[in-house]
Amino acid sequence: MGLNQKSLEALRAFVETGSINGAADRLFRTAPQISRLLSALEDEVGFAVLSRRGRRLHLTREGKEFYQEAERLMLAHDELERRADQMRRGKTDHIRILTAPFISHAVINRTLARVMQRYPDMTAQIDSRVRLDIDVWVAQETFDLGIAPLPIRESAFEVEPFLELPMVVVMHPSHPLAALKTVTFEDFAEHPIIATHARSLLGQHLEAQVKKTGRRLNVRVEARNGVIACQMASLNLGCCLADPFVALSSGVTDFIIRPFEPLGLLKYGFLYPGWGSRAPIVDEVADEIRTSTAILAERIFHQDLRTFL
Repeated sequence: MGLNQKSLEALRAFVETGSINGAADRLFRTAPQISRLLSALEDEVGFAVLSRRGRRLHLTREGKEFYQEAERLMLAHDELERRADQMRRGKTDHIRILTAPFISHAVINRTLARVMQRYPDMTAQIDSRVRLDIDVWVAQETFDLGIAPLPIRESAFEVEPFLELPMVVVMHPSHPLAALKTVTFEDFAEHPIIATHARSLLGQHLEAQVKKTGRRLNVRVEARNGVIACQMASLNLGCCLADPFVALSSGVTDFIIRPFEPLGLLKYGFLYPGWGSRAPIVDEVADEIRTSTAILAERIFHQDLRTFL
């Protein structure tokens, strides 16, 4: 079955804009033209892609599943066209990086900028996905270099561990725990906290201590996002257990960090596709990231995170 490219583009525009009119504006077509393209797509695939709820159109369950796969293929097609254009122009220094948003903000952006300054013709693509779904997104995306928390269950990649960071307690400088050199779980449990997602490594580490000691935590704020947790801690609404990368990405500077006991380590690794050869630029970027994060880790162990803000 050869699907019509224009129909797929209409579907993408509809999903991204949320309406037929929005898709029409995006593609410089009329609303009836978009409707006909979407109707033709449903005829091609043999099932309903869209359904109407009240006055609005929505993707059906099958439509959502189909769109996810179609979008992956369209992105791969876009990338193939771009790479072919680079080859025609004799430019092959291109890297596709896939990571979590907080890692990109904390380390990748500045590191990549340094490498690109050395190679004026180099191009890059950076994409990010949420941490909790890591095993899903690494299996679905196309990339040259992935940077992700470990462990990874997906076996189709070469995994190279390169960094261990300690979990830290983030708090406002005036917080009572700021007077301590190290915050124990018992200290932590004495004060209101900002809790992060229970499925996260941080949440699992705290839950293990709750089960071990029988102490309950005084949760003042539940923040499913670690960045939000650090921001709330900087407003002195409590303290939180955090990934130093996330603290760096929080956009706030009015906080301090302290080591947490028992020690919890967050491990990171490079992911390389298990097929094909690796371009030299990929190894160079990885080496630069390795150097930058080693310096960052040293600062964290000395509680000197501010020098990276």
